[in-house]
Amino acid sequence: MLGYLKVFWEQFNWSGLLSALQRVLGVLLCLTVHETCHGLTAYAMGDPTAKKMRRLSFNPLHHIDWLGLFSMLACGFGWAKPVPVDMRYFKRPKLGMAATALAGPASNFLLALLMLFLAHVIAVCAPASPGAFVLWLFSFLLTTALLSIGLGLFNLVPIPPLDGSKVLFALLPERAYLTLMRYERFGMALLLLLVWLDVGGQYLSDAIYFVYQWMAGLFF
Repeated sequence: MLGYLKVFWEQFNWSGLLSALQRVLGVLLCLTVHETCHGLTAYAMGDPTAKKMRRLSFNPLHHIDWLGLFSMLACGFGWAKPVPVDMRYFKRPKLGMAATALAGPASNFLLALLMLFLAHVIAVCAPASPGAFVLWLFSFLLTTALLSIGLGLFNLVPIPPLDGSKVLFALLPERAYLTLMRYERFGMALLLLLVWLDVGGQYLSDAIYFVYQWMAGLFF
């Protein structure tokens, strides 16, 4: 029995497990920051709904939709629990909704910059022969930066219920805006269909890597 355990231990794919752990932690961080910043922005503009529902938290368990998390890990497309927002609290409802929506992608871009900065610090300060943990942490920071940029850009696509649609809808007349917001839940079916058919996927991938290379160029 001990011999079998020894063989299992020696042949186990630890590198694959550590890579998967990087991705899981990175996705959790990106989604949590994204949703929390939605709630914080709404709260700053007068809407206490997210606070009452304990969504102004950096605890990922308050935000994670497990199906959406699995989908993002497996397919590169996923979602968290939407932060509840009551636009009636905003002095200018459409503007408040647009600002709340933009806060999510903006937070992802700022998170990506922070991750790349920390990776730069490690690259500068690490010894000539860094240990396994330092290398793993460096890779985690770069991976999370890429994931965060991807989440931010994807959410700027102007298809409901993504954040970009709320910004675009804010430019519409009041009646058209309220009508589209009422039916935005049907946009998820369209979104899933487009993702399944990979419509525009290559353009999004190119945009993600372009932004990633530009941001990385600021530090490396």
